[in-house]
Amino acid sequence: MTDDDAAPADAEARRHDRIQHHPTPGPRNSLQYWTDAKPVWRVMLNYVFVLVARIAPSLKLRNWALRRIGVTVGRSVSWGLEATPDVFWPELVTIEDDAIIGYDSVILCHEFLQDEYRTGEVVVGERAMIGAKATILPGVRIGEGAQVAANSLVTRDVPAGETVAGVPARPMSGDETDGA
Repeated sequence: MTDDDAAPADAEARRHDRIQHHPTPGPRNSLQYWTDAKPVWRVMLNYVFVLVARIAPSLKLRNWALRRIGVTVGRSVSWGLEATPDVFWPELVTIEDDAIIGYDSVILCHEFLQDEYRTGEVVVGERAMIGAKATILPGVRIGEGAQVAANSLVTRDVPAGETVAGVPARPMSGDETDGA
């Protein structure tokens, strides 16, 4: 095995090491018990503020709405139209200064599975860019100045300055990054 082959597995392990595991309290799948994980009123309130952040014409208003539900939003963050933070655990989302979150992208901090649900903080570093319709999974860290191409599924950390694309997202070579 080469060092290049080991790096993705190590990155995946780090993401999974940061995820909290919560067992399902009964015989059904974990989504059936979501009200045991979060109060209904809290998720409803989060949803209202997420809706404002998704459709408001003003970046200031979008960032204000995100902060009201616990998202850590840095200075000059650009939150794209229809972009959606995790509605159950928005307090686990951190968007650092000057980051761009593209149109209709999704940042998830939870996964409901059959026998458990998982939660994990997502951090988008300074000046990082998330392309339109990208999905970021729980526990992922996007490094400073990194770029995630449109329609990508980010299952692993993205190092600072790196460009990733695809499903799942993988590093791009220099020729492929033009216009990412």
